[in-house]
Amino acid sequence: MPRPSQAHEKRKKLLPIVARAFAELGYRRATTAELARRCEVRENILYRLWPNKKAMFVASIDYVYEQAAGTWQGILSEPDDHNSAAVRLLEHEAEHYGESGLQRIIFAGLSETDEPEIREALRKMYGRFHRFIREQVVAHRNGTEHSALPDETVAAWAIIGLGNLANIGRELGLFTNRGRKRIFGDAGRLLLDGQGG
Repeated sequence: MPRPSQAHEKRKKLLPIVARAFAELGYRRATTAELARRCEVRENILYRLWPNKKAMFVASIDYVYEQAAGTWQGILSEPDDHNSAAVRLLEHEAEHYGESGLQRIIFAGLSETDEPEIREALRKMYGRFHRFIREQVVAHRNGTEHSALPDETVAAWAIIGLGNLANIGRELGLFTNRGRKRIFGDAGRLLLDGQGG
């Protein structure tokens, strides 16, 4: 089995730092000089790893999904005989959604959708979130009749919408922690199986 390249390993090591900088500064204010300073490398090192700042930002969008998916896989690897994976994920997100601050990368990206690479990275990220969440909704419903509920595809998009709403609420101070928990707990469960509130 071939060893991963040094460039791959270096990207893997620096990407969390680059992503954190974009989350804090946004796309426009995060200069490559600042990214290099935070990574404690020269700018030319960053340019050996990524062709330009836009590529660094696109990698950061992918990183947002990978971080969430890694957290979710960790939760799902824990045995639980009482709650479905979908319920466990909703409970986790009700408690912790947005704590990482990485959602700010998405906000910054949404203001850059005139850039095709950024637009495509966001589409891909949201598509990956949707597929994962839809799988959890399907597994939770597990063939039971839920004719009064939105189908799994719509429910998954609506849950993503709840996440976006929770992020906006966190950023603008619109919701208390209790309010955010109710969004996921009540509205999320209503979408999932009609059992909210």
